[in-house]
Amino acid sequence: MEWIYGRNVALSALAAGARRQAHRLAATAPALKALRGSLPPGFPVETVSAHELDELTGSRDHQGVAVQVDPFRYAPEEEVLAADLVVVLDEVTDPRNLGAVARSALAAGAGGLAVPRHRAAAVTPAAVKASAGATEHLDISHVVNVAAFLGALKQEGFWVYGAAGEAEQPYTSLDYTGKVALVFGSEGKGLRPLVKKSCDLCVSIPVRDPLDSLNVSVAAALLLYEARRQRGGAGA
Repeated sequence: MEWIYGRNVALSALAAGARRQAHRLAATAPALKALRGSLPPGFPVETVSAHELDELTGSRDHQGVAVQVDPFRYAPEEEVLAADLVVVLDEVTDPRNLGAVARSALAAGAGGLAVPRHRAAAVTPAAVKASAGATEHLDISHVVNVAAFLGALKQEGFWVYGAAGEAEQPYTSLDYTGKVALVFGSEGKGLRPLVKKSCDLCVSIPVRDPLDSLNVSVAAALLLYEARRQRGGAGA
């Protein structure tokens, strides 16, 4: 088991439909007072000091609350393939970026997120915190080979769109209304050549000089919400 932390994380972990079992909550007195009305009746709660939470979580970013949960269970590839809007990350290594992308994916209505099993960020407590608990409600799959997974998506009828700064076609020019997979590369190098070759199209996000790109989580949010807008999502 492990401790995940943050007030939004705690609420997500204890909400109906969370992907893993929560066992107990540890919180400072002020945080517990703020959360009391949102906790399930009878859920085990322990009042602790902020220093104890620092040691329990290995972080000072806990906002006074942590929840003990089962180890994260990655979804089978089949669950992600069954969605109609999917995000694929190609060797994104910062867990905060993984968490931020997961948060945007869940908010925009994506059905799943795929990340490489190796040389990439995993769903750690830091990633969960950055996601504001979205990781606890989103199908996230470990894939061995990103290019092969993109091939599997195509076999399921997906259009696969990669984000690449050098692409000529702007991201707003595409049709996102069908089965779509959005692919984003690593923080430093972007999409690997074979992954880029496996995409049906690559698109760019216009930026002003002297910048040449956006953070991967920002890029993902822009494409995801363009997809949501085209699909007629609430607030579009």
